[in-house]
Amino acid sequence: MARHNLSTVIGFEFTRTVTKKRFWAITLILPLLVFGLGALIVASNVSTSNTADEQKNARFEFLYTDASGLIDPGVARQYGGSAIGSSAEGVEEVQIGGTTAYFDYPADPATEQVKIWGADAGLFQNSRYAAVAESLLSTSVEQKLDSPTDVAVLRGDVKTSTTTFKDGAVAPGFEAILPALVFLAAFFVVIVFLGNQMLNSTLEEKENRVTEMILTTINPTNLLIGKVVSLFLIGLIQIAAFALPVLIGYLFFRDQLNIPDFDLSGLVFDPQKMIVGALILVGGFALFTGTLVAVGAVMPTAKDAAPVFSVVIFAVVIPLYASGFAISSPQSPIVQILAFFPYTAPITALLLNAFGSLPLWQAIIIIVELFVLAVIVLRLAVRLFRYGSIEYSSKVRIRDVLGRRSTAPERAA
Repeated sequence: MARHNLSTVIGFEFTRTVTKKRFWAITLILPLLVFGLGALIVASNVSTSNTADEQKNARFEFLYTDASGLIDPGVARQYGGSAIGSSAEGVEEVQIGGTTAYFDYPADPATEQVKIWGADAGLFQNSRYAAVAESLLSTSVEQKLDSPTDVAVLRGDVKTSTTTFKDGAVAPGFEAILPALVFLAAFFVVIVFLGNQMLNSTLEEKENRVTEMILTTINPTNLLIGKVVSLFLIGLIQIAAFALPVLIGYLFFRDQLNIPDFDLSGLVFDPQKMIVGALILVGGFALFTGTLVAVGAVMPTAKDAAPVFSVVIFAVVIPLYASGFAISSPQSPIVQILAFFPYTAPITALLLNAFGSLPLWQAIIIIVELFVLAVIVLRLAVRLFRYGSIEYSSKVRIRDVLGRRSTAPERAA
């Protein structure tokens, strides 16, 4: 029987996956859920900010005493406030319902608390009392300043503009970071959303008890390489599906989602960053794919492989928790360890590369490390799959496979 070549395997695996309704459901639903959640968070933040402004500008009748002498009576009247003789009287008025609230300003508001009593209006609405009390105090202090400049400084309305130089030329800012960050986002999306598919790429045949029959007509090396290449192509589809809602949201719903209007024409595509980012992305993808394929060749069922898959996802997420160190202290020991450890290197190195903190020599070492280890892991996966194809009920012991000599030369493609 003629043996299937590599292109046949790639075509079969790719077509089998993309023709499944479940694949498209997951591919389309997950991005929509992620960006829907993002839009909900943005809307919630906007609503909270608007509510805080409304509370600060709220007007209601209240009483106050001022031991500091900072409160301007005219401003207090505009806010709806009236002075009262003592704290005891103010508290009593609130208790009997004679006033909505009472503010007791101490002699030194900078070191002492402003005490507030008010009628209960609900947990969230009760915060308007503090907002009005603070606004009244700050507005009264501003009234005592003669210069509008002093008022602007006090409010924090001072505007700044920063220009930096690198090698004698104006250094690009975020415009040079954003293009390289695309590789980081692509790697994270592919591994998180496609990792389970990588794991099941070999487990599916084992669970269906068809691996022996497949290996009689297909070279195991071609089979696994075909699976890896098809997964890469599927990953490109998922990246496109994930990026599409971003593009649509930016082009058509920017105002509704309060997305900043970036000048995309100002983006800087640094050739070194882009090449390094692409190589790290491919090398990291190959390493993780080979690892998960090898795990699938060792484990008898998806249930047995699930804990290992969780560890792989954990390795992807860990560098994100250390992203603050990677940005602010790229030479710190923890960042360097994460950058050179193979399974945390892709995310860490892509982050360092985007922010210009990855020297070329270090990038070369990491890229070589990823590709070399990916080849080793993939060769191991081929051997594990060949000898573990008939192990349907127990895990394959890697030590036994490595110590066993092949009884026959590998079939020609």
